[in-house]
Amino acid sequence: MGRIKIFRLLCGFGLLAVLASNVWTMSRWSESRGVYDDVCYLRQAHLFQKYGLGGIDTNIVFDDDDYLKNKLKAIGYAEWNNVKRIPCHTLIPAADKYVMQYPPGTGFALALFREGFQVIPLYVLANLTILAFALLALFRARDPASLALAAVFGLAALYLMINPSKASYSVPPTMMVCAAAGFLTVKSFAGHPRQRLLVIALMGLLIGLSVNFRLPNLFLAAGYCLYLAGAFLLARSKETFLQGASFAIAFLIGIAPTLIANAINAGGPFSTTYGSVDVTPPELNPAVLWSYLVDVQFTLLAISVAWTAWLWRFDRGRARQVALLVAVNLAVNLIFFMTHPIFTPYYIIPIDMLSLWTLLFATLDLRGEWAADRAAFPQPANA
Repeated sequence: MGRIKIFRLLCGFGLLAVLASNVWTMSRWSESRGVYDDVCYLRQAHLFQKYGLGGIDTNIVFDDDDYLKNKLKAIGYAEWNNVKRIPCHTLIPAADKYVMQYPPGTGFALALFREGFQVIPLYVLANLTILAFALLALFRARDPASLALAAVFGLAALYLMINPSKASYSVPPTMMVCAAAGFLTVKSFAGHPRQRLLVIALMGLLIGLSVNFRLPNLFLAAGYCLYLAGAFLLARSKETFLQGASFAIAFLIGIAPTLIANAINAGGPFSTTYGSVDVTPPELNPAVLWSYLVDVQFTLLAISVAWTAWLWRFDRGRARQVALLVAVNLAVNLIFFMTHPIFTPYYIIPIDMLSLWTLLFATLDLRGEWAADRAAFPQPANA
């Protein structure tokens, strides 16, 4: 067995060891940790399990079995019986009802597992998905440097599935989408035009589905939309038009559950269920900016920016195209989150990870091309 294969095998065992550690840590988690968001996501899951797809309607009157009240009492929430003070629910004046502010995807994902044991299996599934893409990266590496890069990246990605992913139940399914979308982004620049069209549509569908987990994931599509629109305006070809159209249609299909939920809960597909704090106009807030600067999210962001700049240097294959797409997406998302009045330890994790997974697979492909060139045109030995 060659050195590369042995190194790859050892790296794979290292990833499995981190996965085992994560599962052991998660096995001791509690679903009653006193976080309001947790209670609301679990309430959405309860509604789906109780009413089927009808559970998309989160009107507070459907808490007729006191599920939400009991959950709030269990975490010591003093105003559990005051509808006007229920956490993560907003008043829709036109309908005179209180509804949950979050999109339905996270609750639906939790509803796939039995009540009382929902969070741990969701996180385990997300960890297994991240492991799968980390192993895929390992097997696409063709030289020791690429293997080391894939191994370090995989270990870091799995670590992030504990911290900061544990901060919100919406993060693990988002992380799964980011890994898959990053891989597909690189694939969308290669192959037969029909294959590319299919990959772009699948990419649009996945990013659209991510909006159902976290509404700000809507901005993950911004760079793709601008890039595809720019490609069409420059080329004015049937191929670039179909690429943009396939992404847009698939994206709309992906976000359909959120649009339906908005129509039911807020009175219209493009009406919001979020409260006033989340819909305030953009504004630079020094406190928010400082919070990002001292957080791990900024470290990941800095790596993404530096890696994008490095990839841009190579005017070969699809490297520069990928770098441009990632740069545009990073810029749009940064403008939004840096001017948003609220900071959390996971807000920019999705754009960080989507960018990093994309850059990883693009770099592995680029180094694979270099390795193929070296094999086809070996350098003469020194005399």
